[in-house]
Amino acid sequence: MKRLNYIDLFAGAGGLSEGFIRAGFNPIAHVEMNKDACDTLKTRAAYHWLKENGKEGVGIYHNYLKSEIKNKKELWSKIPENLINSVINKEISEDTLPEIFEIIDEELGNKNVDLIVGGPPCQAYSIAGRARKNMENDPRNYLYKYYVKFLEKYQPKMFVFENVLGILSAKNGEYLEKILEAVRSIGYQVEAPPKKYLNAKDFGVLQDRKRVIIIGWKKELNLNYPEFEKMENNFEILNDLFSDLKPLKNGEGTMNTIEYSDITTEYLKTSKIRNGLDFVTQHITRPNNENDLEIYQIAVDEWNKGKRLNYANLPKRLIKHSNTKSFFNRFQVVNGKGISHTVVAHIAMDGHYYIHPDIKQNRSISVREAARIQSFPDDYFFEGSRTAIFKQIGNAVPPLMAEKIAEKIKVMIWKNT
Repeated sequence: MKRLNYIDLFAGAGGLSEGFIRAGFNPIAHVEMNKDACDTLKTRAAYHWLKENGKEGVGIYHNYLKSEIKNKKELWSKIPENLINSVINKEISEDTLPEIFEIIDEELGNKNVDLIVGGPPCQAYSIAGRARKNMENDPRNYLYKYYVKFLEKYQPKMFVFENVLGILSAKNGEYLEKILEAVRSIGYQVEAPPKKYLNAKDFGVLQDRKRVIIIGWKKELNLNYPEFEKMENNFEILNDLFSDLKPLKNGEGTMNTIEYSDITTEYLKTSKIRNGLDFVTQHITRPNNENDLEIYQIAVDEWNKGKRLNYANLPKRLIKHSNTKSFFNRFQVVNGKGISHTVVAHIAMDGHYYIHPDIKQNRSISVREAARIQSFPDDYFFEGSRTAIFKQIGNAVPPLMAEKIAEKIKVMIWKNT
């Protein structure tokens, strides 16, 4: 069977794309405005190409992770130039569309586009985003129109449109209805999940992460929204996801290689998070001041007693913010004996909402721990500063979830081709 071709729009760090590549899809292009995320996509493209070219290629990639290849551009030079160029670092707009189309057309050649995936930046539809600025005037509300233009030009058999729950209620559902009307007007049938959203925890991800996954197809295909089998998820963050990572204090760790501290777990193997490396990278934590560290200890102690810390109830000497009502839960512990709450892009600003459950370590979670909660494999290397990487991780679609969606999409396309 020939590999199905897809384009990833608003691609971020490539979590959605990683799932589709695992399921056997071939990326024609990734379009993303953030440079650090594009660099991450290029490095991952190098990984996949080198892996397909045997042990020597895998060794080259591992040498990069070990810093034996010092420069990312040196790594990228090891793979065909067109693959690097297929990661298009541009904001999608009326001005840039012609150039983006030209780059994609050159990469596409005489092949067809079978699928388009992606979702416009979600902040415009998020509840927090609405609180921060006038939503009516936010240009991100209308980025879906460019998504529709890609559908019009490349006429894929199907598409996957991902976004946050807020898109359901934004302007009383008016924005969502506009999106659905737009794709229907160009010949697509479109459906949202029967229960309005999908949850990453039902796909084996150790995270409660609800997302709206809209799936569309050419009307003549006469399909239905796929049924996804709910996976039993009895694994725990501490015992099954974090247990092989070396304990760290705040401000410790490295972007470079560090050995595992323990043998792997069943979950790490079945989820493909541990996938052959004998070391891990980017297990690094952010430093904290003494005030925050004392709050972290109180938060974990309360959590272990079955309570969640209320910021307003802290000793007055520890309270540094006057607003104790709107943000009473500004400090939150990751559930070590279950699954994590949703990892969001705000983790780039501070780690207060993601306190490590082991009170002995007394810190927020590391870059690698955040990536694992999102189900990224340990050989996934994120480019940029620690802050930039946290943002990429928080905005991503979990690869494990994406892979399960991709497997269903692949069957739907093959059965109707």
